[in-house]
Amino acid sequence: MQDKLRQHIEKIVPLTDDEFTFVLSHFTSKKAKKREWLIHEGNKVKHVYFVVSGLLKLVYRDELGKEYIVSFAMEDWWESDYLAYYTKTKATMSLQCLEDTEVYCLALEDYHELCAGLHKMEHFFLEKANRGHIGSQQRILSFLTLSAKERYEHLLKRYPSLFQRVSKTLLASYLGVSRETLSRLHASR
Repeated sequence: MQDKLRQHIEKIVPLTDDEFTFVLSHFTSKKAKKREWLIHEGNKVKHVYFVVSGLLKLVYRDELGKEYIVSFAMEDWWESDYLAYYTKTKATMSLQCLEDTEVYCLALEDYHELCAGLHKMEHFFLEKANRGHIGSQQRILSFLTLSAKERYEHLLKRYPSLFQRVSKTLLASYLGVSRETLSRLHASR
């Protein structure tokens, strides 16, 4: 597990063995079973999660109980209810394991200590945040400018493995279409 975290960080910043030991001391590891919730709507968000193995879904439920898939997070990705995490407020979203999952957990206090104690990590997290903002803007633009078929094709091209790991119902929710529409899009390929 440690190697995967180090390799992930070193895609952006190099670390000495001592620096990585310092980084690792700020994380805890967790194994979670399929269907287990890491974040519950209405609870405090204690961690941001780095996915070592497995698959997560971040969901929002409206007042009528309809579930919206905000994102999926697979290996080498980070996920949390970031608003609740950084503002120390209650979660408005929930994070669930879709597969047995291994994650590294980073508490906010540890995040601040890590950035203050090793400025390379401050750069690393800034780079990850920038990439996350770009991804969010691209997702919003896809909903504003692309047809359902174009969104489907884009997702299939970028993350083909997701189609083997996630049910059609969840994919349809993520794409903002009905399951029937998704089936038609899939059949027309």
